[in-house]
Amino acid sequence: MNKQVKVLVIEDDPYICELITLYAEKSGYIVNTAKNGIKGLEMFYDISPDLVVLDIMMPEMDSWEVCKEIRRFEKTPVIMLTGRGESYDKLKGFDVGADDYLVKPFDPNELMARIKAVIRRANPMIDQNEIIELPMLKINLKQYNVILYRQEIILPPKEMELLYFLASYPNQVFTRQQLLEQIWGVDFEGEPRTVDVHIKRIRDKLGDSNPYWKVKTIRGVGYKFEVDN
Repeated sequence: MNKQVKVLVIEDDPYICELITLYAEKSGYIVNTAKNGIKGLEMFYDISPDLVVLDIMMPEMDSWEVCKEIRRFEKTPVIMLTGRGESYDKLKGFDVGADDYLVKPFDPNELMARIKAVIRRANPMIDQNEIIELPMLKINLKQYNVILYRQEIILPPKEMELLYFLASYPNQVFTRQQLLEQIWGVDFEGEPRTVDVHIKRIRDKLGDSNPYWKVKTIRGVGYKFEVDN
């Protein structure tokens, strides 16, 4: 990373807070935590985080008010967590300014993927290692190009972002919906098969017979970037 990203976790459940902290620090982020909305806002203004992970159900000050307060002056991205999956909560979260929304229980790896994608959309200059190198393949997000067997391949933006995202999480399976939200955004209204079309184009350009890596279909689920360890 060009700059270590600061993540503020506002969550009253100590187990979930510890779990997020463990995975976020492992992903290279600086993590600060608060167990209620009031403390969370105090810490927000004190440390100026790059992203906030905010639980909906909290004591002392609910998350809607916390998110609205953040949005009054700042554009810091917010990912909301909830134990309820009702569409009302999701719509209200977006209405008060949330950038993404995840229902508990969740896979911490998915949360890390969402954090990375939200940060990339909010501030492309912060995030990333930008270059992924594998045997016979180099993916350069900054220059939006791929070097395959020493030959340069130019991919359209969405194909490039999709390939880079999958390759950033080797051997991790993502559903079509997850990929749509990460690459096209949560408000994308197109068809899930959009992902299939882009994957096919990526395979056509990169080939599908490399012994070290490939974009693999997980039938009935989605896709993963499979790497031979």
